[in-house]
Amino acid sequence: MNSFVHKTLVVQLQAGDTDRFSVLAHLSYDAADPFAVTIVFSHDGRVLARWQLDREMLADGLRRPVGLGDVRIRPVARGMWQELRLKFLGDARPDGGRHHALVFGWAPGFAAFLRETHEVVPPGREEVRVDDFLADVIAGG
Repeated sequence: MNSFVHKTLVVQLQAGDTDRFSVLAHLSYDAADPFAVTIVFSHDGRVLARWQLDREMLADGLRRPVGLGDVRIRPVARGMWQELRLKFLGDARPDGGRHHALVFGWAPGFAAFLRETHEVVPPGREEVRVDDFLADVIAGG
């Protein structure tokens, strides 16, 4: 069985007060890190940002608002269109606020990706190899 899942979605990025524009969101999951989902946002072949999210948080965000820190996720209904809204908070601005970006994606696309990850490692069946983790930390990785 494949231990890696990858899906590319077209999403809408809104940075600050700008209009939305299309970018690619490359979602990946590796069973070796069973709690994490990585999202790489790109446009015209350039990487704009890379975020690592908790897989369970992403799944919960399809059903209800989640997140209190640098990442906040919630479902948004726009007529028949079901979106997933991801808010990413960045560094502080001189005025005391924080840089942020909003990403809006087709919720069923995120749900399909998560279903594939659940086929690789079902929720609740994740294993943490503490010895491997500690060896990596000690080695400076």
